[in-house]
Amino acid sequence: MAVSTTSAPDRTAVAHPVEVPVAPAEVRALGAVQRRLGRPPVVATARAMSLFGEHAAGWLALGVVGALADRRRRRDWLTATAGVAAAHGASIAVKRVVRRPRPTHPRVQVLVGTPSRLSFPSAHATSTTAAAVLFGRLLGRSLTPVLVPPMALSRLVLGVHYPTDVAAGALLGASVAAVTRRVSERSSR
Repeated sequence: MAVSTTSAPDRTAVAHPVEVPVAPAEVRALGAVQRRLGRPPVVATARAMSLFGEHAAGWLALGVVGALADRRRRRDWLTATAGVAAAHGASIAVKRVVRRPRPTHPRVQVLVGTPSRLSFPSAHATSTTAAAVLFGRLLGRSLTPVLVPPMALSRLVLGVHYPTDVAAGALLGASVAAVTRRVSERSSR
């Protein structure tokens, strides 16, 4: 079942956008993921994950809960949450420069609405990776292998990103998380 993704025109064009071409292999991979995994329970879960990750809202809310619950490390939780917000902002900035359109190939079904028609990088993958790294450190657990692959895969199941979009998003999220950690460590000295 396809969902309309009509949205207002994105008027944040830059004079000379960077062009990230779509390789035929990416379209084939995206179609293959949808054929293999695009069953109703998987799509429903992917849609729920999409809603949770929209504008990083779910991760930001969890960061605030962490700050409220762990008073002793409140500053650390708020710093980590700010890092998640910064990662999301960075992904939006890159999208506006790159301006790669979302998948529109006949082999790909778009199964959820999106706030823009821009695809590279995946903001969901970016904020999820930043949250996994930063919150995982505070919890003393490695959350990256548990959180990032399902979110990245959900973006493919829903047909709203190419594989390189989610890979770039994860890399950007990890980079922003690393910078956030360094800045936090320096300010704690």
